[in-house]
Amino acid sequence: MVEPDGLRRFQAHRPRLFALAYRMLGSASEAEDAVQEIYLRWDGTDRGVIRSAEAWLTTAVVNLCRSWLLSARARRESYVGPWLPEPVPTAAGELGPLESVEERELVSLALLTAMERLSPVERAVFVLREAFGYAHREIADMLTLTEANSQQIFRRAGLRVREGRSRFDVPSDHARELIERFLKAARNGDVAALERMLATDATSTADGGGLVNTARRPIVGANNVARYLVGLFRWEVPGVEIVVRELNGSPAVVAWVAGNPLLVVDMDTAGDTVTALRLIVNPEKLAYLGRVGG
Repeated sequence: MVEPDGLRRFQAHRPRLFALAYRMLGSASEAEDAVQEIYLRWDGTDRGVIRSAEAWLTTAVVNLCRSWLLSARARRESYVGPWLPEPVPTAAGELGPLESVEERELVSLALLTAMERLSPVERAVFVLREAFGYAHREIADMLTLTEANSQQIFRRAGLRVREGRSRFDVPSDHARELIERFLKAARNGDVAALERMLATDATSTADGGGLVNTARRPIVGANNVARYLVGLFRWEVPGVEIVVRELNGSPAVVAWVAGNPLLVVDMDTAGDTVTALRLIVNPEKLAYLGRVGG
């Protein structure tokens, strides 16, 4: 076992390491595994030669996640239907402070999904610089790059991630009220009311992972999305409780049954309009949320 001082030092960094690994992998369960793996490496390392625990642990986590992303990409190419990140509750600071629009955007399911376009090194540079504020000199040391290369990779990654996307719309009481009205219309089977709240080119993307029957391709268009949602919420489940919770920095719909999450609906909003929905019903993607609660 790690001696008390070594354990204490590791535990002090654990929340930040999880937040880093989650942003790198888009998976809370894999992020937990990554942090545990680094703990074992920390246990087996001569810590007397480590000048900075933060630098050593950050470097170890980010490079482990880089290697895992290579195999994850191969798995996701054979994934059944669209792949979406695992939702994480954030109201209690589980992913660190989310006090600004930019901080909330960086953990949003929309941006994490877009980050799948990046190579492992692009994702590492983007996360370390944008989410954690490391200088390019520090990032270059961690990833064995030149400082100029780190800067170039960061610019390229930022363009690729935000290509064709509007800036994050700030979650607010108004956004929560809109989501609650949207949910009420869906449960009441009110297609017309839903359609009025949806952008003309609204999309709905569902992740069932082949374990739950869902649409295998994104549904496009206000009327198509409205009818799809009405059909979904017509499905009665005994004991279901549907609530609005903060996940990944913004309000989302969560359906619970006997203390277990059954469905998460994440929405992009612009003013009074819902522009995109992401539905997560894959039970493996909801396991972390079920363990920690919403």
